[in-house]
Amino acid sequence: MWWFQQGLSFLPVSLVVWSAASFVFSYITAIVLHHVDPLVPYISDTGTIPPERCLFGIMLNVSTFLGMATIYVRYKQVSALSPEKPRILRLSKLGLVLGWMSCFGLCIIANFQKCILYYIHVLGACLTFGVGSIYMLVQTILSYLMQPELHSKDIFWARLAVFLWSCSSILSMFVSSVVLYSGLYGQNLVQKLHWDSQEKGYIPHIISTVSEWSLAFSFLSFFLTFIRDFQKISLRAVVSLQGQTLHESPGSFRAEEQALLVAGSI
Repeated sequence: MWWFQQGLSFLPVSLVVWSAASFVFSYITAIVLHHVDPLVPYISDTGTIPPERCLFGIMLNVSTFLGMATIYVRYKQVSALSPEKPRILRLSKLGLVLGWMSCFGLCIIANFQKCILYYIHVLGACLTFGVGSIYMLVQTILSYLMQPELHSKDIFWARLAVFLWSCSSILSMFVSSVVLYSGLYGQNLVQKLHWDSQEKGYIPHIISTVSEWSLAFSFLSFFLTFIRDFQKISLRAVVSLQGQTLHESPGSFRAEEQALLVAGSI
């Protein structure tokens, strides 16, 4: 059995590989068609014009589903490992809500392009990266609280390092974007897809785009830290049959028929 076949480790692996592929494929398509500049465009710019917009949208929608599944499994794992620790359980539930909010933001980014509906796109980015960073913080705190009995110190330090990486990328992107869109370098820069290195505002633009790519890959790196944990977990679906047919009421069956269970591994 390969390492990515152990337990549910295929979930974070699929999330990271698929999301990275969505960025790379849309970038390559946009470059080949000369829709953006080769040197570090915004990720969103590589998914603005068809056909890369279609590819970008559908692949990120799949990433949204994979992200929600990964976050849910992590929530169930923490709950199962610490059933009698209310503090950890509360943090885990908070993490589930924050994680799903971040995934919803990713869905907004995928379907509302920057050059068409800018403010909705920015809202999606805030949910994805802003709320997502808080999710990373919650998971880092959980890793700290669960060591050394359930988590190794190495995992905690790795997640803390990736969280700090994402925070520095957010800060750099925020400052450079505020400077870039302050009006000092012209208007309607949101619609601008091609930049000349001699233009005013080029340096803040490059800092902003590099920060965005750095932020995206910091998120992917954080989910890579789930692989080892997910190798030790599996989910089982239990189906309770309320009867032998689908057209009779459950109350008409004997108690032993209502208690019939069929279990299968996911």
